[in-house]
Amino acid sequence: MGEVKVLEGKDLTRIERIGAHSHIRGLGLDDALEARKNSQGMVGQRSARKAAGVILQMIKDGKIAGRAVLLAGQPGTGKTAIAMGMAKALGEEAPFAMMAGSEIFSLEMSKTEALTQAFRKAIGVRIKEETEIIEGEVVEVSIDKPASSGAASKTGKLTLKTTEMETVYDLGSKMIENLNKEKIQSGDIVTIDKASGKITKLGRSFARSRDYDAMGPQTKFVQCPEGELQKRKEVVHVVSLHEIDVINSRSQGFLALFAGDTGEIRPEVREQIDGKVAEWREEGKADIVPGVLFIDEVHMLDIECFSFLNRALEQDMAPILVVATNRGITRIRGTNYKSPHGIPIDLLDRLLIITTQPYSEEEIRQILDIRCEEEDVEMTDEARDLLTKIGHETSLRYAIHLITAASLASLKRKAREVDIEDISRVYSMFVDVKRSTQFLMEYQEQFMFNEIAEPDQDDSLMIE
Repeated sequence: MGEVKVLEGKDLTRIERIGAHSHIRGLGLDDALEARKNSQGMVGQRSARKAAGVILQMIKDGKIAGRAVLLAGQPGTGKTAIAMGMAKALGEEAPFAMMAGSEIFSLEMSKTEALTQAFRKAIGVRIKEETEIIEGEVVEVSIDKPASSGAASKTGKLTLKTTEMETVYDLGSKMIENLNKEKIQSGDIVTIDKASGKITKLGRSFARSRDYDAMGPQTKFVQCPEGELQKRKEVVHVVSLHEIDVINSRSQGFLALFAGDTGEIRPEVREQIDGKVAEWREEGKADIVPGVLFIDEVHMLDIECFSFLNRALEQDMAPILVVATNRGITRIRGTNYKSPHGIPIDLLDRLLIITTQPYSEEEIRQILDIRCEEEDVEMTDEARDLLTKIGHETSLRYAIHLITAASLASLKRKAREVDIEDISRVYSMFVDVKRSTQFLMEYQEQFMFNEIAEPDQDDSLMIE
């Protein structure tokens, strides 16, 4: 009899990708807005994080709308990480829109339209509405099916109860369909929206917790509701102004949100929406939630975009603008003038500037420890010391890239932990910027379109 092979099943319900900043959970500040040494995935940059925390507090208090913040520092000093930390610390409700400065030149719309859409993505509208709901525990569901299919529609009765009352409701075919779809059975706690007929299962009643011997881990138990079955409930939705723009700009607007093909939106549509939102604010139906627009590599914007940003920041409904750059004194795109960070002086004057400093060797070690944990890589202390030294002498990003590569090298030799030999192997395989530049200088004449002239070569023969 042959050996029976049992194939190992893999759970594919969740697919997670590890990004460059997937370990960031917040800014790592305490209640007094002091930066902890190592918290929520953030390491070092304590003064920059503290300044970002003050900005965050001002955002939450609603005192900074229409202001702008510049994160300036060398490459690999955690500018994007601080912006991501701000986004996480703001919470789910406050909108956070992120874009790169060069994005707007490749979109099929004008630059100012692209920036306007980005601005409106970062402004949320909290809409409050009152709805009538029926909330209770399902006592019994009885559905009468006709003897022959198609002869008559299904009918049925639903018995719901709270701690104080019990009522029987007649069901139509639509409600029966919804009940079957949600797999509602006796013992479930449900809410029914009277206007739409939508049924939401909240969980099972504590009284029915012993109905079955086996329960799935996802089974949630809740208390039986108190008071009357029919209640008025305030429902709060948070949508961005851009989403409202898209839905109102075309007949298939809601689908355009998913397709991403929003196109240019007419100014008249936006004026009407702003007017309506202003009405809702006066009536107390809606609040504005100013979010954050983060523009990375802001030096890639040109003088037209900077002029637009100057004007846009003065509007009543402007989000908090956070921009980041790693440039020093450089040319403003679209002009022949040079300026700090490639940003015009009049816009720089509006910005609160936060600077980031290079990481120390100890901080690089802590960041590499966090990344090893995030990427699920076991590494010996000696290997971590070597990787820290490499990160300090080359760059932090290069050292982070070597983690996964070294892990694959250790798997090949069937080792459980990454050791010094794995780090050395991948270090020799993948060169850093310094070694790559040195290689180019040594073998420059063998590359095409070499622009460095030989000492005895005539300049007129150089290929531009």
